[in-house]
Amino acid sequence: MGMAAESQFHVLAVDDSLFDRKYIERLLQKSSCQVTTVDSGSKALEFLGLRQGIDSNDPNALSKSPVTHQVVEVNLIITDYCMPGMTGYDLLKKVKESSAFRDIPVVIMSSENVPARISRCLEEGAEEFFLKPVRLADLNKLKPHMMKTKLKNQKLEEIEKTSKVENGIVAAAVEPEIKDSTKVVIEILPLQQDLLLVEQEEQPSSTNNKRKSVEEGISTDRARPRFDGIATTV
Repeated sequence: MGMAAESQFHVLAVDDSLFDRKYIERLLQKSSCQVTTVDSGSKALEFLGLRQGIDSNDPNALSKSPVTHQVVEVNLIITDYCMPGMTGYDLLKKVKESSAFRDIPVVIMSSENVPARISRCLEEGAEEFFLKPVRLADLNKLKPHMMKTKLKNQKLEEIEKTSKVENGIVAAAVEPEIKDSTKVVIEILPLQQDLLLVEQEEQPSSTNNKRKSVEEGISTDRARPRFDGIATTV
């Protein structure tokens, strides 16, 4: 994998410690990753556009507002476990509950080796659990996880572009037919009016014909006794 391909990976790093944020940022940059750092779980959610459902008692909490969507693609989130207000575990749950970001790999860091904590994070969907200080060898394990999200996003973009092209072709093909059908309707309307006039003119003649047929029926009925009389004389 070349440097140009690796530099496309974007990592969101979350840690309330300035020293740890700078440390993890330098390690990720050595791995040719683009890094965005924030100091709390609530700010991480703000960056992702997930603003709803945050506890208003949290001093770092965001005001509740409609969900917005991020413009920058994120291929991985790495977060500290112990943070005030919202822990790394809480952030993990928020991300995995989101339909838009649940596929983003989440990695938890902690300076404490607590097996129950590690198991709980992995069961909730964390890809890895690293003990601090994180090493460069640890971050190299993350590249396959980031590659999965990169390939998936590329496929979604290709599908979206294909659908837009197909919709454009269909719209271009249908539009002339709609215009032509409108012209046909406009041209037929005068003919329909002419037919109505002809039908109105023919109505008196048709009435006269009905009267003639009625009179002929009456005259025919009156002639029938003659044949009866002939039959009687014979």
